[in-house]
Amino acid sequence: MRMLSRRHLLAATGAAVAAPAIVREAAAQATRWQMATPYPDGNFHTRNIRTFLEEIQAASNGRLAVQLHSGAALLPMPQIKRGVQTGQVQLGEILLAAYANEDVFFDADSIPQLVSNLAEAKKLADLQRPYIEQRLARQGLSLLYMVPWPPAGLYAQQPITSIEGLRGLRFRTFSPATNRFATIVGAQPTLVQAAELAQAFATGVAQAQITSAQTGVDTSAWDYAKVFTPLGFTMTKNAVMVSRRAMEALPADLQQAIRAAAARAEVRGYELAGESQTSSERTLGQRGMQVIPPTNEFMDGLRRVSAQMTEEWVQRAGADGKALIEAYRRA
Repeated sequence: MRMLSRRHLLAATGAAVAAPAIVREAAAQATRWQMATPYPDGNFHTRNIRTFLEEIQAASNGRLAVQLHSGAALLPMPQIKRGVQTGQVQLGEILLAAYANEDVFFDADSIPQLVSNLAEAKKLADLQRPYIEQRLARQGLSLLYMVPWPPAGLYAQQPITSIEGLRGLRFRTFSPATNRFATIVGAQPTLVQAAELAQAFATGVAQAQITSAQTGVDTSAWDYAKVFTPLGFTMTKNAVMVSRRAMEALPADLQQAIRAAAARAEVRGYELAGESQTSSERTLGQRGMQVIPPTNEFMDGLRRVSAQMTEEWVQRAGADGKALIEAYRRA
């Protein structure tokens, strides 16, 4: 009996010694992912991502670790989608409209005045989602969630009271749709990424732009523009996507946890977008910018451009595009 007890004691001691080693080995074997976003840490999209990543890492119980590279520190916007496709990063956030040259469905929300508030943004996003999922799936990507930007407005050096006031101005663009808008109104389109805005305005490369109040705060627009006019111009969306290969390599329960966290991130993102609209416009005013409502004349001109761009978009998108716009208008 004494020998048996000693043998049991030795076995128990050995198991106790081995347990920490097993834990260390499991930690060493944790799957490590990288994520890239072009937006700075203070941006509500980035803050939303951090919460999303914290939730999925907690749910993984040490099986998954994700390093976030914000502010285009790892990849600039034009390279993020390709980076996820090639496995350079496993997760990425992009402005869908910036990739509209790849597929017209990525910029349905870039049609001026089609979407001007959060309820409309959600309605369009839900209708647009199956089309986007199908297109990303063909490229080895899986859509996790989408969140809109607050409504876009006009930044300029002086009040602009009509669409004709944009004629001849060097107009900052960031997508095919904003490029087309500039061309229609007679402005001079120039592609500038958000991180380069201050320099572009300071050097005269750009004289006006249409983007959200949040982007204005992110880029300290008060340093390069004097007037912000809220237009409800568009509410373009960011999409967070994952490599399908990387996702499918995870255990089923962890894949499910990621999907659940993504659904929560989308709901939370809409709430943050609403808060951002109010706080960002207030910040622009507090920093010395004039925040001036648009004139009826400007909005009439904007609606004319909207009708033209909607028709052009449907022609490019074909039957699917026509079905999307008709469903949106019926909903």
